[in-house]
Amino acid sequence: MKSVLTTTIASADTAGRYPSGSDLESIAGNIQRADARLEAADKLASNYAAVAKEAVDAVYAEFPDGVSKGCTPEVRKDKCLRDVTTYLRLINYCLVIGGTGPLDEWGIAGAREVYRSLGINTAAYVAAFTKVRDRICVPRDMSAQAATELTGYIDYLINSMS
Repeated sequence: MKSVLTTTIASADTAGRYPSGSDLESIAGNIQRADARLEAADKLASNYAAVAKEAVDAVYAEFPDGVSKGCTPEVRKDKCLRDVTTYLRLINYCLVIGGTGPLDEWGIAGAREVYRSLGINTAAYVAAFTKVRDRICVPRDMSAQAATELTGYIDYLINSMS
């Protein structure tokens, strides 16, 4: 799984060199932000069901037909909730490892093409994660640094789906 640590080491190894000073600075910065990332991961994990439900409700307020066609509204909403919950879990994994690897490997690679072929509206998912991002309140939900870490991964996902 890709993280700042694994990417840095792999890059140095491929080049047949030791990690450079700038490589080590990048790793140090990643380690310094670890507490904030873990705080965000803990807050997200403890409240993911409510966050996912609020995001899906926002989707259906903006997109009454939901994310896909061909099944009942209840089934569509359940599928949307399942997908939003899965993406939140991947974001949680990203927070834990300090890199986009889980999203890249399991959530983004080929997702747009799969959604397009299934007739799933990615704009609805963008609306869901925009709602999640915009709802975060400092200090009610988490510290400012934790919120920054979380919103960075949410923005990364939104941009990949746009």
